[in-house]
Amino acid sequence: MTTPQAPIESPFGYRSTALEVVTGLDLSGKTAFVTGGYSGLGTDIVRALTAAGARVLVGARRPDKAAEDLADVGGSVEIFELDLSDPASIDACAAEVASRTDKLHIVINNAAIMACPLARDARGYESQFATNHLGHFQLTARLWPLLKAANGARLVSVSSIGHRLNGLSVEDPNFEHRDYDKWLAYGQAKSANALFALQLDKLGAAHGVRAFAVHPGGIVTPLQRHLTMDEQKAMGWYDEQGKVNPMFKSPAEGAATATWCATSPLLEGLGGVYCEDCNVGAMVGDPPPRASGVWPHIRDEALAAALWDKSEAMTGVAFRP
Repeated sequence: MTTPQAPIESPFGYRSTALEVVTGLDLSGKTAFVTGGYSGLGTDIVRALTAAGARVLVGARRPDKAAEDLADVGGSVEIFELDLSDPASIDACAAEVASRTDKLHIVINNAAIMACPLARDARGYESQFATNHLGHFQLTARLWPLLKAANGARLVSVSSIGHRLNGLSVEDPNFEHRDYDKWLAYGQAKSANALFALQLDKLGAAHGVRAFAVHPGGIVTPLQRHLTMDEQKAMGWYDEQGKVNPMFKSPAEGAATATWCATSPLLEGLGGVYCEDCNVGAMVGDPPPRASGVWPHIRDEALAAALWDKSEAMTGVAFRP
């Protein structure tokens, strides 16, 4: 049954942190896999999961850097080399994970790039769509047997309020027949992340696998590496003195919603929804808010199914029943 896209009663909110949402939870015996779990909000996701007792596997494009950044995180952390723009790297990472565990109770697809100049992978695929969506699509397909084996697994797909920019074209995902725009490309990738969760939840519910899409909030992280300070000032992220917008979240606060979706007992039996501020998000009203809310296109089940078929064709990877 489709979960309504409407807020529920949650004790957490905008300023909750990842550690706060796992307080009192016991994740002992649970194994989680987090992509990009060594940068930005990823580090705080890993810190919270290990604090609650989970064994956490981290997919990292730079394993040495990941080891440095996670050195002070307590608990059980293991690092796996993973380049989401390289299909061979994805397959190798998934095979290595499968050699070390027979179950994954949590997968958080967190790694991303944002608003970068036009670049293409070796297949000719536009880099934001290839990395943020197709890479996670292939990775999840390879990890699918481990998720099904966990008996109640959850997958969290980190999307963004950037989905409001849309840009999604199932017919032209690589900007081969339209002018490239870095923000439309980002909006396309983040819309795809949300639609992926919608469709995966539909396919996974029979196996006890539930999926959630997440907007973490505005956060200063390395994700902004491709933006100039002038661009960020123009968008209101910084003021003229270079001070960050006070409405931005800290990385620990930004990590909270993904962690909440992965662990909260309040979400038992639910899935397929887009969440923000440690709650199920509300559909946008009129006029729509700038930094929150769910735009209708990411709730379009027909679009989610079409994107799924396109993703299988582009990656050559299919999910096994």
